[in-house]
Amino acid sequence: MRMYRALRSLAAVAVAAIALGGCGMTDGAGSLLVDPGRYSAYHCNELAARWKVLVVREKELHGLIEKASEGAGGTVIGSLAYRTDYESILTEEKLLQRAAAEKNCGFNPEFQSDQTIR
Repeated sequence: MRMYRALRSLAAVAVAAIALGGCGMTDGAGSLLVDPGRYSAYHCNELAARWKVLVVREKELHGLIEKASEGAGGTVIGSLAYRTDYESILTEEKLLQRAAAEKNCGFNPEFQSDQTIR
């Protein structure tokens, strides 16, 4: 009986993990960490200023991940240290671009990243 309960609990955890794993699949893993309505109250000038900050941070994190991958075991270390922040920045860029499009802002932020880490 004890074994049955343990297996049932393990199965419930596995189902929950699989279900939650699909939550951020459309916008990437960073979508779990970013508020979708974050930029709803921003004006176009504020969106443009924030876009510049996000692009600089994305380039910085991408550089750190690439630098870490040059060393032995660096790919794993780089992913552990920077990947979550990098995914969050990419998600913020998507949300900001959507907000700018909805508000018909004059600037057209194009993604600087191909969203892959080599």
